[in-house]
Amino acid sequence: MTIIWIILVGFVVGLLAKMLTPGRDPSGFIITVAIGIAGSLLATYGGQALGLYSAGEPAGFIGSLVGAIILLAIYHLVRRDSSALS
Repeated sequence: MTIIWIILVGFVVGLLAKMLTPGRDPSGFIITVAIGIAGSLLATYGGQALGLYSAGEPAGFIGSLVGAIILLAIYHLVRRDSSALS
């Protein structure tokens, strides 16, 4: 059940990050879910490394959203650079 919950939260966080990030984003469902889940993991482990969360404590929804927005911005930069090379 935990994995299903992570995927659902990752999907919602990914969709919100997509809506809040300016610019055109042609990525689909799988990329959206992956960026949302990765953003949640980034916020959790980054927050633990910075001392914002204790060990074993997950990041909150806002922290996950911020992590997903950061990853989406990096994704846009990488996609733009790789398309300029083609």
